[in-house]
Amino acid sequence: MSRKDPINIIMCGVGGQGTILASRLIAAAAMKEGLEVHAAETIGMAQRGGSVFTHIRLGEQAHAAQIGKGRADLLIGFEPAEAVRMLGFLKKEGKAIVSMQPIRPVSAMLGMSPYPEEEILSFLKEKVSGLTLVDSVRAAKDLGSSRCLNVVLLGAALRSGALGLDEEHILCALQERLPEKLHALNERALHYI
Repeated sequence: MSRKDPINIIMCGVGGQGTILASRLIAAAAMKEGLEVHAAETIGMAQRGGSVFTHIRLGEQAHAAQIGKGRADLLIGFEPAEAVRMLGFLKKEGKAIVSMQPIRPVSAMLGMSPYPEEEILSFLKEKVSGLTLVDSVRAAKDLGSSRCLNVVLLGAALRSGALGLDEEHILCALQERLPEKLHALNERALHYI
């Protein structure tokens, strides 16, 4: 892919996971690299627990924010069921970085509807050849905080090669947007995978 070809990224999760911050870090890093950035966020009822998704397009040929079905180079899923829901946007040869930790909807917690965790993960493994599953429970334990999952997933996306950005620009964006007391934790999170 040349730098003129857009990089199309879908990010999805639920409210409170840091999806919006992660999308803004990507946008800031891309702008530091001189790339055009177009982004559209859908947050709806996402204050806590509702669906959140973002379309991000980077590059000279990215003239609009919306990504068509089957056009995303990268899907970053903060929650497995949300990743399945947005999977139709991913190219056949696209890569997906997905947290394995489910956030069950209230209906599932109350026993009104199932949350088929194993089936969801099996479906992702079957459908996405470029899949990286992230054990976010272990990452939180190892890092001492669950509040940096978004940066762990960004680090995994960097290492996949599909993000198409330089690590130094992501680090710079982190340092500019987060309080200094969180810099060391988030640097460790970026290098976790």
